[in-house]
Amino acid sequence: MEIHNARIMPIYRKTVPLPDDTPKVRGYDFNNGVDHRALLQSYFNTGLQASNIGVAMNIINSMIEKRKQLPKDDDEAKKCPSNCSCRKACTIFLSYTSNLVSSGIRETIKYLVQHKMVDILVTTAGGIEEDLIKCMGSVYMGDFTLPGKDLFKNGINRIGNMLMPDENYTTFQKWMTPILEQMLHEQTTEGTVWTPSKMIHRFGKEINNPDSICYWAYKNEIPIFSPALTDGAIGDLFFLFSVDNPGLILDIIKDIWELNIRAVTAESTGLIVLGGGLSKHQICNANAWVSRNGAEYAVYINTAQEFDGCDSGARPDEAVSWGKITAEAQSVKVFADASIVFPLIVAETFARHVDKMTLDPGDE
Repeated sequence: MEIHNARIMPIYRKTVPLPDDTPKVRGYDFNNGVDHRALLQSYFNTGLQASNIGVAMNIINSMIEKRKQLPKDDDEAKKCPSNCSCRKACTIFLSYTSNLVSSGIRETIKYLVQHKMVDILVTTAGGIEEDLIKCMGSVYMGDFTLPGKDLFKNGINRIGNMLMPDENYTTFQKWMTPILEQMLHEQTTEGTVWTPSKMIHRFGKEINNPDSICYWAYKNEIPIFSPALTDGAIGDLFFLFSVDNPGLILDIIKDIWELNIRAVTAESTGLIVLGGGLSKHQICNANAWVSRNGAEYAVYINTAQEFDGCDSGARPDEAVSWGKITAEAQSVKVFADASIVFPLIVAETFARHVDKMTLDPGDE
């Protein structure tokens, strides 16, 4: 067939020059040896989700640098308790799901709380009970494909590819029942008003174990909010306890005040969201109440997609539309399993600032 040159159109176009400071894609060169820090720093220019991890590291480091500054009204801030959000120029919220506490990410979160590197935690009931149960019994490695019917017969519960012996919950019940009895007694005789965060604070005191997130949150006066504390084994124990000991009351309204007011009184806020669901929405929603129209920094890490309209999958820009994150915020979503990427991010952010962050800015 004869081809007429006049009919062949060029497919390549003239390129409009990119700005001079546009980063170039380049990965880590292992010819330079194994340098884990240089490898992590190379993520920013690697492309794909590696670059989002690099952006997340930069944003969290910005939160940290802001947090180390004194608040604008330092004289007034010094009159407040040391754990008040107004004592820092940036208040860091961390939310996480229960499966991450079942996993080894528990130790990463514990490290952050132990060294006072975050200010407010929000998690699910499982994020509390799994932390406490691990102080009494172990969670074991298994496989995603183990048949549920066989595990059930053997008294083993599967959490992804991790195995939780059912007996751990029996041990947990024996530990928790006398604590609930004491709480009911204090409510009846002293008028104590129990909220989820106040109850978790007591659990942290009673567990008295340095492996526990709750223990370090208690010791360092870092609040843990869990608005759905009844959704899990703790809720099962509330139910069983109430059969013979009715009357224990949990005030969730007081806790939503305590959470929201910390966002309202903060000079600026940063959100680190591991996973999705209730814990993610709770810290985002708290920041809708601030006069600044949301948080100034946000890092989301999860694998959820937004196409079904679920909050778990929503990107930070959706929160901008609700006034939960400011339009000018530094924000990113890393589409990845937090169990893979969060320890890497911590290694290049919080862990490099640990000495300075453990100090209260007002004490320097």
